[in-house]
Amino acid sequence: MNYLQMSKEELLSEKNVLEAKYSEYKGEGLCLNMARGKPSAEQLAVSKPMLDVVNSDTECTVDGIDCLNYGVLDGIPSVKKMFADILDVTPDEVFVGGNSSLNLMFDTISCFMTTGISGCEPWIKQGGVKFLCPVPGYDRHFGITEYYGIEMINVPMTSEGPDMDMVEKLVSEDEKIKGIWCVPKYSNPTGVTFSDETVRRFARLKPAAPDFRIMWDNAYAIHDVTDNGDKLLSLMDECKKNGNEDLPIMFASTSKITFPGAGVAVFACSENNMKVLKKRYNFQTIGFDKINMLRHALYLKDSNGLIEYMKKHKAMLAPKFECVLSYLDSEVKDTGTAKWETPNGGYFVSVDVMDGTAKEVVRLCSEAGVVLTGAGATYPYGKDPKDSNIRIAPSFPSVEELEKAMQIFCVCVKLAAVNKLIA
Repeated sequence: MNYLQMSKEELLSEKNVLEAKYSEYKGEGLCLNMARGKPSAEQLAVSKPMLDVVNSDTECTVDGIDCLNYGVLDGIPSVKKMFADILDVTPDEVFVGGNSSLNLMFDTISCFMTTGISGCEPWIKQGGVKFLCPVPGYDRHFGITEYYGIEMINVPMTSEGPDMDMVEKLVSEDEKIKGIWCVPKYSNPTGVTFSDETVRRFARLKPAAPDFRIMWDNAYAIHDVTDNGDKLLSLMDECKKNGNEDLPIMFASTSKITFPGAGVAVFACSENNMKVLKKRYNFQTIGFDKINMLRHALYLKDSNGLIEYMKKHKAMLAPKFECVLSYLDSEVKDTGTAKWETPNGGYFVSVDVMDGTAKEVVRLCSEAGVVLTGAGATYPYGKDPKDSNIRIAPSFPSVEELEKAMQIFCVCVKLAAVNKLIA
């Protein structure tokens, strides 16, 4: 029953049916949350034994390093090796920080704003610098750039990744463009993984600005939710083939692997970039929490242990993604009121509802007890030009809660669309 092909009388009849269902849901007094990509209590419980691996009897010298004392700015070697394997870089190219990759991204932008890179003036002295932002994208990336007053330029996401024709043209013509935000595997929120050709085109970029950098936030590098997980080509390897190893700054963490509040975060980059960033961190800290690094190293052991460990998360997340997608397929697909990707991993399902109705869908859901990320959050400055994109985060609720939340969501999508079509 495609709403776009219905007469006004048919739409009015459908509206009455939807409003009756909606009123029933409102009367249930529900409180369901699909707003942020938080691990569930069950996911966090899987990591709790890690808290027991370090105690007063533990040998805290590892890799010849006393984890109880000062020193080792860039992290203990075993954790560097673990992440090097995941990010397809060498251990020397990895810097281990605190618990938050977002913090490392913020510091990196701050460093380039105040210190500069590649022998260039600090960005703050260059005036009016810009960043490319694939959309829909990650609101916290946009928040960092907006905080520093960097102009953001929307670049449409495709099924292969960002529109590379647009990226190549813009960065080659405008030396004020200093970077681009990327979530290359299971992108937030679309779930798209960049194709091999997209990665190769990134590696071959010829920016007008010598201080242009690719902010490669590989947050979901090993976060599969199906048995046929996506494969991401190594950006660093491709950049080295093209003499462009200074282009990428790569980020990752265990925030959605162990504990969001007590994980381990890293960045990886070339020797030239590392010198600049290490100089900043050398003034900022004597070293990050090596006991927490040790805890992760002892519990996860290595990259193979890390990947094996993630199968436990997949077992919990897969039914939740299946729930969301099955309701969209059964309740919305035939109406022609929305479209979405079917991701093989990550933490989100991105839904494009009928243009001009996303805010209304979020409002209707909220009044019926379902909390969603605000409409517009997946675009710079919170402004979705089509008012169409909504990000669903299935991880935190139980499957039973998700079923109810998706029933309400689907009714709200259809009700908002019907009202718009009638108007």
